[in-house]
Amino acid sequence: MALFGNAHTVDPASAQQDYARLLGHGEQVHAAYLLIRDTILFTDRRLILIDKQGITGKKVEYHSVPYRSITHFAVETAGTFDLDAELKIWISGTPTPIEKTFTTGVDIYEVQAILTQFVAR
Repeated sequence: MALFGNAHTVDPASAQQDYARLLGHGEQVHAAYLLIRDTILFTDRRLILIDKQGITGKKVEYHSVPYRSITHFAVETAGTFDLDAELKIWISGTPTPIEKTFTTGVDIYEVQAILTQFVAR
């Protein structure tokens, strides 16, 4: 399903190893999702968006969003004809949300629970 641009789950332990250079001392990856070449990491401290750019994907942009910067978020569950779930996250000072699409193989309620756990602190 990644070929169609939809996210799927990545093992958090594998993501922890793959992105160890991005993580602070003691920071833990709780969940990770792959979207074609891009990756979304939910750590115990922040949301990390990894955007591979260009044809080769050698150029990479890393967005680090502290959970305290998230003003609100919304999840939209899959429907009968629309099989994908969506996540929208609004960051303070930014009028448009970050939007990510998840396949039916990803539990959008789990994603929402992770955000609730960290944003509601």
